[in-house]
Amino acid sequence: MNQDYRMDIAFTPAVKQAQEERGSRTNYQRMAEKRDWSDVISDELADFIAARDTFYLGTASADGQPYIQHRGGPKGFLKVLDERRLAFADYKGNRQYISLGNLSENNKAFLFLMDYPNRQRIKIWGRAAFVEGDDELLERVRDPDYPGVPERVLVFTVDAWDVNCRQHITPRYTVEEFRDVVETM
Repeated sequence: MNQDYRMDIAFTPAVKQAQEERGSRTNYQRMAEKRDWSDVISDELADFIAARDTFYLGTASADGQPYIQHRGGPKGFLKVLDERRLAFADYKGNRQYISLGNLSENNKAFLFLMDYPNRQRIKIWGRAAFVEGDDELLERVRDPDYPGVPERVLVFTVDAWDVNCRQHITPRYTVEEFRDVVETM
């Protein structure tokens, strides 16, 4: 019997075949059986998200052309709406609208969140949509101290998330983090 796991969102049949051919499939199957990825935003994940001032948003067009976009703002600008949804205010930018267009024809999306000083990263798979004309939602996610005018909200529904390994993450520090360390010296 073939059991479905949330990990299957990343471990597609082609990925499983590559794992099988290279000897890692058995370990990942055991991992799925022991602790599958979650689709619920835990308190620990919410805390990790609240501490981020940057992340990467991945989308793809209907024909699969990928696009990665950096998103940044004050810590906590990516908001937890409930146990399965995240959101952020979308401010006027360069007006290319690549993510907006991609999500209009393919709602699958990906968030990649990094904590460079602590060498942690979290991968979140899901579905996303831009919401326009919902003033209550916009007020809930916008940063009142940011001078820009938000145009819409991106709402991201979590299908699966995973903490990725620390290997090969080079620690990097923001000016604020570096300043805090220097001032304590």
